[in-house]
Amino acid sequence: MFEQKDMDTVRQIKARHEAEIMAKKNVVGLGIGYRQRGGGMTDELSLVVLVSKKLPAGALAPKDSIPPYIEGVPTDVQEVGIVKAL
Repeated sequence: MFEQKDMDTVRQIKARHEAEIMAKKNVVGLGIGYRQRGGGMTDELSLVVLVSKKLPAGALAPKDSIPPYIEGVPTDVQEVGIVKAL
């Protein structure tokens, strides 16, 4: 799986890029988790970008696209819908 030092590194990278990612259109959250591929979970630690609706890359302005990697850490874009606090 991963070592604690890996998690610490990913936490630091997340902290450095959180404001930039959260400012992108359609993004509603940012976390750390295991990358999902083909309907299943992998053992690859990633930055999980939560979006209200997953859109094709061409439907977004380049400034709003999520890069596949941030400082060498893979990103995983997951659709979660609209997030509302009660």
